[in-house]
Amino acid sequence: MAHATAEHAEIKPPSALLALTELPRALVELGSLGLAAPILATAPRGDGHPVMVLPGFVTTDISTAPLRRYIRDLGYDAHAWQLGRNLGPKAIGREGEKLIARLRDIHDTTGQKVSLIGWSLGGVMARQLSRRAPEAVRQVISLGSPFTGHPHATNVWRTYQVLTGQRLDDPDTRFQLRESALPPPVPSTAIYSREDGVVAWQNCIEPQGPETDNIEVHGSHCGLGVNPAVLYAIADRLAQADGDWHPFERRGLRSLVYPFAGHA
Repeated sequence: MAHATAEHAEIKPPSALLALTELPRALVELGSLGLAAPILATAPRGDGHPVMVLPGFVTTDISTAPLRRYIRDLGYDAHAWQLGRNLGPKAIGREGEKLIARLRDIHDTTGQKVSLIGWSLGGVMARQLSRRAPEAVRQVISLGSPFTGHPHATNVWRTYQVLTGQRLDDPDTRFQLRESALPPPVPSTAIYSREDGVVAWQNCIEPQGPETDNIEVHGSHCGLGVNPAVLYAIADRLAQADGDWHPFERRGLRSLVYPFAGHA
C-alpha cells in the first residue's frame, strides 16, 4: 500500500515553502467555491441528523461558518462547538468534560447520534470524544488532523505548548496521542492533503480497519474547510446511512479529483 512504510520512516514537518504559501493557497480555495457551486449542489442531500463541527487550533466557530452553512443547506442540523477559541484543554477542560457536555446536550436535545467533523486539532478531539461517548456519536470526519504518534511533525508544536500549557512529552499527553492513533469505535474518515503546510500529512492517515477510510485532496491546511473537494467528500460521508457505512467511491470522474488513498 502507498503508505505502508510511513510509520517506519522519520516524519518531518512540512517544508518552509508549503508553510509560507498556506494563506494565499487557502484564499484561492475560498475563491473557488463560487465556481464549484453547481457541482457542490449535486451532492447527496442530508437526512436531518445533527452534525457538530470542531474548529482547529487557535481558531473559533467563525472559521467553520462556511462549512456549517453548506452542511445546513444540504439538510443537516449543523452545530458549532460553542467553546470559544480552540486552545486545547483550556477550551474543552482537562478531561474534555466541556466538550463531552456539549455533545451530550446535542444528543439529548435531538434524540439522535451526532456526526463529528473536526478540523486539525478539532479532529483529534473528535476522535477522543467518540471514545468517551460512543453511544452519542454516529461517525467522525477529520480534516488534516495529526492524530498519529509524531507530535513534533508540525510547524506549530512549540506554539501549541505555549498557548495551551500542555506539553507534548507529558505522560498523559503521550497516552492520549497513542489512544488517538487507534481507529475510533465508530466509522471514521480522514481527509488530508500532501500539500499541507502545517502538519505532516503522514500523521493524518487512518490505520486500516473495517470502518475507516482516507480521502486525499489537493490543497492547503488552512483552506480545508472551504476546499470544494473537501466539502463534496464531507457531503458524501454524512450521507452514509447509520449502520450501513461504506468507504468513499473513487471510480469515474471522482478519480480525477480524489487520488487513491491507502492506509497507514
